[in-house]
Amino acid sequence: MNKRFSVLISKKIKKFNKIIRIPGDKSCSIRALLFASQCIGISNIKNLLESEDVFSAINALRSLQVKIKLNKGVWKVYGNGLGSFINNKKVKIYVGNSGTTARLLIGLLSTSPGKFYLYGDKSMNKRDMSRVFIPLEKIGAFFRPKRKKTLPITVEGTTMPLAQSHVENIGSAQVKSCLLAAFLNTPGISNLEEKKVSRNHTEIILKKISAKIKIKKLNKGNLISITGQKNLNSFNYSVSSDPSSAAFLAALTLLTPKAKLVINNCLCNKSRMGFYKILKEKAGANIKIKNLHRSAQNGEMVGTIVVKNSKLSPINCPKELIPSLIDELPILFVIMGLTKGVSKFYKIGEATKKESNRIEEMKKILTQASIKCKSTKDSMVIYGNDNINTKNKLISVKTKGDHRICMSSAMLSLATGIRTRIKNFETVNTSFPGFIKLIKSLGGKIETK
Repeated sequence: MNKRFSVLISKKIKKFNKIIRIPGDKSCSIRALLFASQCIGISNIKNLLESEDVFSAINALRSLQVKIKLNKGVWKVYGNGLGSFINNKKVKIYVGNSGTTARLLIGLLSTSPGKFYLYGDKSMNKRDMSRVFIPLEKIGAFFRPKRKKTLPITVEGTTMPLAQSHVENIGSAQVKSCLLAAFLNTPGISNLEEKKVSRNHTEIILKKISAKIKIKKLNKGNLISITGQKNLNSFNYSVSSDPSSAAFLAALTLLTPKAKLVINNCLCNKSRMGFYKILKEKAGANIKIKNLHRSAQNGEMVGTIVVKNSKLSPINCPKELIPSLIDELPILFVIMGLTKGVSKFYKIGEATKKESNRIEEMKKILTQASIKCKSTKDSMVIYGNDNINTKNKLISVKTKGDHRICMSSAMLSLATGIRTRIKNFETVNTSFPGFIKLIKSLGGKIETK
């Protein structure tokens, strides 16, 4: 983690009209690295997000003796095939604050011979990992100490993995991807029935590297099948811009009078567009997706997002959209907090499983802005206020190491002018390096302390 610092925001941003480009998508960056390590040959990755979470993935792979080099802006991963990690018993594998790295890597390690010690930062070590330990134990992996639900943990990979049929009810892309990663080196056909559909970046990249994967649509969800122990092809990949990071700038645009923003080359995967979909269709936001096409460079849908300041309506968020906007809930709470009327969010318990309890943390922040909220462990009701009296108000934010809480707080302050102090703002570098510089390019005033 970089040196700790806080920020102070005390002025409302003025109108802007800009064309910007957001850094590469974090989810796709980490997946590209991890799966490249299991291919045979050299994979080339362009526009990789060079953030702390992604560097955690790079360093974790290097700990396992995977050769990774940066050459003229292209990250080269030298893969040696399935189950090829080299284990030095003295090496500890550090995954930082990256839940994606931790869970997907555990899936790969579960079918690799050897014992592997994994640990993360203070925040990561508190997150429940039992949701992946339990199904991986059925494949044949062991986790020490027994019955421990969090990192640090020792993963003992099995040399005789057993094909499984698993039902995924959580709606977690990380859990799904962890199991699919384990299935790659498991003989026979393994099945995963996805009851709650979550982001499908793993399925897309597995198709790209010639994994033997089949996806069948069901009346409710998908049935994903993988025939394991098939050699995977090295690949060339270009990471598109992150729509979750773009959501913060889109929110600021919607809330700033006469503002307009154009975000080029943005990932527009349907499983990631719930934030934009609900704002456009339910809240009346002026959001357009242009030049939508499937990228030959990564197999994902990519387009240009155009956002203009809008008069918004409150929303009653459909529960089926939650998996596709779970990471954007904090900034969506901010938008609805500044929109007159009552907005309701139910079945959002997954938001408590992130870097912090995002329901609880956002309620604290909105309450300081005189925005009334009611919450439970699985819901949030926001009584929006579009005419906040900012005089003599001061919001103090202690983020507990959560980058999305940091950025959401910053957007609230820039949109209203409420004086706001945000501690541990360095955590934004886990997903959005250059965030402060970009805000300043739009005319925002942010002081670092």
